[in-house]
Amino acid sequence: MISARVTAWQHNWLGTQEIMNILFRNRREAGLLLARQLASYAGRPDVIVVALPRGGVPVGFEVAAELNAPLDIKVVRKIGMPGHPEYAIGAISSDQSLFQTREIEAYGVDPKAIESIVSRERKEIERRESVYRAGRPPLPLQGKVVIVVDDGLATGSTMRVALQSVRKNNPAWVVAAVPVAAAEIRQALEGDADEVACLHTPTPFYGVGQWYADFEQTADDEVLHLLHEAQRRHPSTASTTTSSSRNG
Repeated sequence: MISARVTAWQHNWLGTQEIMNILFRNRREAGLLLARQLASYAGRPDVIVVALPRGGVPVGFEVAAELNAPLDIKVVRKIGMPGHPEYAIGAISSDQSLFQTREIEAYGVDPKAIESIVSRERKEIERRESVYRAGRPPLPLQGKVVIVVDDGLATGSTMRVALQSVRKNNPAWVVAAVPVAAAEIRQALEGDADEVACLHTPTPFYGVGQWYADFEQTADDEVLHLLHEAQRRHPSTASTTTSSSRNG
């Protein structure tokens, strides 16, 4: 059963939501609210929550906690437009899955510039994998219900490459879950996931951060703390993955 923590959190808010457009106090509250929409998956032994670091981890942590499911990560990085790195024109994942938007061709982006960005982002993926996993292998996803979580979707590039990567592991069912997304991106995800769980698709949509009262960048230390706490809640997860890794 989904706990009443979300109600308590809302009641503890400093006053009412006086800032227009604010939907969530912070990422963890967004995760609690998102878990309500995913309540049908609570307590199922075949469910795994996979969060996208860094911002997706606080959201995914709360979803996993409420569903009583193990938490893992899928490290992905966006490919930013040369000269405008905040604008995503693609993304790559830790298993080298690559997603590219039509803007690359439409704007005639130099392939060499893309190669340079991809090379740089691969190094950051390797760093994050090393820091966050600390030698622990990914959880096996074959035959599982995999809920892929992020804090929101503006272009959807990182979520789409994450779903592409997860599919390679032959899961039984894939859910893309986010608190907020641009309406057209939420619709596009229906072709990549078996199910899309999204609380809000506000219009106009200028960016994910505008819908959060607190959208400070998630630090590596917070990611590590939440992953450690999630593993503490599911101690059998680490031993299972280690055992399967050795037997493989």
